[in-house]
Amino acid sequence: MVKKPKWVVEKEQARKARAAETVWLFGHHAVRDALLNPRREKLQLIVTPNALIKLEEAVAAAGITPEVRDPRKFDAPLDPQSVHQGVALEVRPLDWGKLDEVALGDGTRPPRVVLLDRVTDPHNVGAILRSAEVFGAQAVIGTIHHAAPETGALAKTASGALERQPYLRERNLADTIVALQAMGYIVLGLDGEAEQTIETALAERRDRAVALVLGAEGPGLRQKTRDTVDQLVRIDFPGGFGSLNVSNAAAVALYAARP
Repeated sequence: MVKKPKWVVEKEQARKARAAETVWLFGHHAVRDALLNPRREKLQLIVTPNALIKLEEAVAAAGITPEVRDPRKFDAPLDPQSVHQGVALEVRPLDWGKLDEVALGDGTRPPRVVLLDRVTDPHNVGAILRSAEVFGAQAVIGTIHHAAPETGALAKTASGALERQPYLRERNLADTIVALQAMGYIVLGLDGEAEQTIETALAERRDRAVALVLGAEGPGLRQKTRDTVDQLVRIDFPGGFGSLNVSNAAAVALYAARP
């Protein structure tokens, strides 16, 4: 009998592990939007009586039978520090499809995407998803490793945007940048020491597809990422001190790069 190559076996095991993964979402906004999302596979809903009253319509629309708990015996498997507001929903992670489909755009305006280079804080990623939704980005893209996965904390910070804003996690960021370049994207890496601003780099080119790459706070972009992007750019600050955290920088950069 012919044995499968080791890499094939590992890939199949990883796929099965992902299929078995579940996420516990919590908080009224995150859970309501997940309940109303037809793409989201919902497994178990735990609520207090008061929370059920507030979420009654969404629960009915989802067709899920809730497990009602006394607030003093709320036994959902959450971090004790989680501000759950009396509601927790177990779900499967969302599958947004392939990069080459999501990044194509809708044909009505030049697409924008955000790439994250080792941004691991779920609160930052959740806030970036909110900004990406507000500014009409096609997707936020991280990596399978060294990036924040879907978690309850990320979903709560995203305040519902996780259900509507594509969040892809690719195997290799440099390869993803090259793939976007092949699709016609201008890929700009944010660096506070860059010579050009985003606005200058995009002068006369706002009709192009644009990808913005942001690095983790502190280390910033890795050298491989810096070598792969088309150009390094900075956000133009009138002041000579201070800095933005990565989620704020993403919001400002998306505004500066708007079509």
